Amino acid sequence: MNIIRWRIIWYIFSGALVVLSIVSLVFWGLRFGIDFTGGSLLEVKFADNRPTVEKIQEVLQPLELDGVSIQPSGDKGVLLRFKHVDEITHQTMVRQLSDAGGGEADELRFESIGPTIGKELQRRSLWALIVAMTFIVIYIAWAFRKVSRPVASWKYGLTAVLALAHDALITIGAFSLLGHFLGVEVDSLFVSALLTVVGFSVHDTIVVYDRTRENLFRHTLADFAETVNKSVNETIVRSINTSLTTILVLLSLYLFGGETIRYFSLALIIGIIIGTYSSIFLASPLLVEWYKLGAGKKVKK
Repeated sequence: MNIIRWRIIWYIFSGALVVLSIVSLVFWGLRFGIDFTGGSLLEVKFADNRPTVEKIQEVLQPLELDGVSIQPSGDKGVLLRFKHVDEITHQTMVRQLSDAGGGEADELRFESIGPTIGKELQRRSLWALIVAMTFIVIYIAWAFRKVSRPVASWKYGLTAVLALAHDALITIGAFSLLGHFLGVEVDSLFVSALLTVVGFSVHDTIVVYDRTRENLFRHTLADFAETVNKSVNETIVRSINTSLTTILVLLSLYLFGGETIRYFSLALIIGIIIGTYSSIFLASPLLVEWYKLGAGKKVKK
């Protein structure tokens, strides 16, 4: 399969996904959870049938809660997100929910995060992604230091980071769309999922690059694009099989793991699918593109 030859198709496909992600983020942004905005989260489980959302809103109306969000959880549970409240209001809410018609409301968890902590978590999350990408460039440049021809070692690291930035941006864009249309929120688990996607993506890309390095030593006179294409084809089955087994496990977690980790699993599923695609159809073609641009400049000189 001549993946490198048809790289313009992969560029167009990736470009369309990136543009869609950017447009979604510009117009709708992300729907941040209380981890980032500050506020309270209450999860309860009813002894009998779960009341309707309208009934829950009705019994909580006297408390005058601002921006309350009600989300069903499991068969009989419900998640409520709202601005910070004191302990008296918290206990009153639990009692009011017991009067909503679903029987006794059993409190499963209650979390409260101040807005200052939420802003600090946003800042730390951004720095975590930046630091991770920086160290990845440095590590790959060092690991490929003996491969200086025909492409400098640091270019391997930079193209790998471009591919993983592509993966992270599309995953974030997907959750921007999910947040706008389905009310899905991002929290600290989403940041953990992003960092995991970054690690998985670069790991898959390094496997392809490592095979390219081996083939460059074995076939010193071969065309660079042909060598890269040969390397991608030699590792493509391994990449797909590894990703597929991981996705099957994550799919099980998404379906049966409960509300708490459902969207964490979904973020990993999306990220790993995009990461597998980019390691095969984007990272190596970008390396060849960089080589051809450098070769073109030498010819002009």
